[in-house]
Order: sequence, then C-alpha cells, then structure tokens
Amino acid sequence: MAHLKTQQTTKHLGERKTWKFSLIRRLYEQGLQERDIRNLYRFIDWVMILPKALEAEFWQEFKQFEQERTMSYITTGERIGYERGKEEGQQEQAQILILRLLQKRVGKLPEQVREQIQDLSLEQLEALGEALLDFSALA
Repeated sequence: MAHLKTQQTTKHLGERKTWKFSLIRRLYEQGLQERDIRNLYRFIDWVMILPKALEAEFWQEFKQFEQERTMSYITTGERIGYERGKEEGQQEQAQILILRLLQKRVGKLPEQVREQIQDLSLEQLEALGEALLDFSALA
C-alpha cells in the first residue's frame, strides 16, 4: 500500500503525507508488537519520502498521535531530532574540545574564559580551534 500510494501521490505531496500518517496509524490500530511496528514504520518512512517541511508537519501530527496513545515508537522523529540536535551537539563537542586543548596548552583556565568559550558560536569555536595552534599563552 505504501508503494502504491507513493506512486499515486507523486505530484500531490500533501496527500502523500496524509496517506503516510494513515498507514502508520493503522499499524498501531492492528495491535502489532513494537518490533513489527518499528520495522513496518521504517519501510513506510523509507518509501514515502516527504520534503522537509511536510516531514516536520508529519512528525508533529505523529508525535501528538503517539502522546494520545501513550506509545513511543519513533523513527521520523529520530531523524528530525538528529538534524536539530546535530548543530547543538557539534557546538557542545567543540566547546569541550577547545576547553581541553586550551587547558593542555596554557594550564588551568579562569572561569571567565570558560564562560566566554561557552558563549561562542560553532563558527567562532572552529576559528578558535585553528588559532589555538598558533599561540602558547592565554593572552
């Protein structure tokens, strides 16, 4: 059904989103086991690809549906969450790395310097990481 509806909705992506939600909701309604729902969900998610904007809408509707059913089988959300958290995670990892490298290079860091580093954007952290190779004192 997922394959057929994907073909039928090639030019009607809003309709595809509706069908995708409907098919996944049916998995829950069938009373399948969690493992089976996850596997079938992955297949439907793989076949019925949506543009990012519709995928986000789909995820919001699906999240609400899950909350109503008090189940938590997340696949699309894992992908969306990954994309959202990717930059935050990169920034956090960059902060940790810069702090460790600075501490190794110049010794114990004052709290004010640590706070300044935590306020830097990812781009600024990358620039600082490169610049760190060229200096030997905190000043």
